[in-house]
Amino acid sequence: MRYDRIMSITVGTFNLNNLFSRFNFELLADVPGLSEGKVSLEKVRTITKSLDTAQVAYKSVALHRKDPAARKLVAERIARMNVDVLVVQEVEDIDTLRTFVNFELPTPGMYPYLILVEGNDPRLIDIAVMSKYPIGEVATWQHAVHPKMPNERVFSRDLLQVQILDKSRTHHLLTLFCNHLKSHYVPWQQDQIKGTKEANLRRQLQAETVAKVVHAQLRPNSAFIILGDMNDDVSSPYLHAFTNNSDLNFTNGLKNPAETGPTPVRADPAPPTAVWTDRFKPSGKPAQYFLFDQIWLSPHLAPKQTGAFIDRRTHLGGDGSDHDPAWVVLDL
Repeated sequence: MRYDRIMSITVGTFNLNNLFSRFNFELLADVPGLSEGKVSLEKVRTITKSLDTAQVAYKSVALHRKDPAARKLVAERIARMNVDVLVVQEVEDIDTLRTFVNFELPTPGMYPYLILVEGNDPRLIDIAVMSKYPIGEVATWQHAVHPKMPNERVFSRDLLQVQILDKSRTHHLLTLFCNHLKSHYVPWQQDQIKGTKEANLRRQLQAETVAKVVHAQLRPNSAFIILGDMNDDVSSPYLHAFTNNSDLNFTNGLKNPAETGPTPVRADPAPPTAVWTDRFKPSGKPAQYFLFDQIWLSPHLAPKQTGAFIDRRTHLGGDGSDHDPAWVVLDL
């Protein structure tokens, strides 16, 4: 691939935190009297009044359309980042994404190329790609299995493989492997120790499968990026398939990011470094900061990186999302 001049491209990841556009009655199947398509909103309100506060708080997250104020904050952050290619997580469907891009971003239609493939998540939260550059081949690995779990799909959501082309569609710029790995969340009614162990194992198997797929699909000198919400820090032993991969030698593109945004978050104590996108505050303990949202570069792309950024939240709980978006700059 040759160019008369160096071209700069920005690639990022952002968990949009439940970008839903409709009520999801499936999650209320355990509530007596509710079944999808057979109840009115008025009946939902009547029945949920009988639930205890904890149930209502949990159910309402998925039941209601994402708050307009939160959607506006997310849209403003995307516009401020203004990256060329953005991988996003927790989007309900392609129509929701199209509506958001074309009618809610400050610059309507700033991403003319969109792809979303519905995956495995029962909450209907999918991975998508928003791009200013044409999209080429797309593959889903949602049916992949791991040898340790041969009878079960390993990915909670999907591993979405997407080619990005130049604007003339004559050159393949890079390939994205888009992720949303298993979260730490364990339902309150389940055994927390057992559930945490199972979640960590599933995340480890997912990371191993991602590395295996990339190894099988591409050569080490290929231009590829593994990115997304990994739901664990780069120091986690459950992500060793990324951090200690000697076959493909991935490079962490967010080792030394600059912070952007109107006003950085202020906390006491302050975050120890700028290398974080997720904040967790255990009850009665200091806040913890993790780089959940990650960007791993192939050996071919790593030397071409010229920048890394994280758009910093202004509220401790997050601005429209509990994740901060991150991106890298590459000179191809």
